[in-house]
Amino acid sequence: METATFAPNDLLVSDVEVVTRNITLVSGQVLERGAVLGRITADDKYTLSASASADGSETPALVLAYDADATAGDITVAAYASGAFDSTKLVYGTGHDAASVEAAFRTAGVPLYVRTLA
Repeated sequence: METATFAPNDLLVSDVEVVTRNITLVSGQVLERGAVLGRITADDKYTLSASASADGSETPALVLAYDADATAGDITVAAYASGAFDSTKLVYGTGHDAASVEAAFRTAGVPLYVRTLA
């Protein structure tokens, strides 16, 4: 059984309700808490969202709730499906930034928000 490690880093901000759900993280990656994930349409698994992908994962969908090591195979992890996040604490895939991720969340109408703090 895989284990997760909680590493607080002030990722969550605001009073937006926090909701997590379990998802499958595709093998071959090590990701930190706060990684912006996209869903691979063909198999309903998640990976770090990169804007140049063409498998569905190019669209940001969730935020990883805990550090995760999927180098040995697919793993089940918790991801935020609702919440507000400090833009400087998120981990962005190639081609994404706070503005593109926030725009994707607004287009999808999901209760995920990227906040730029003063």
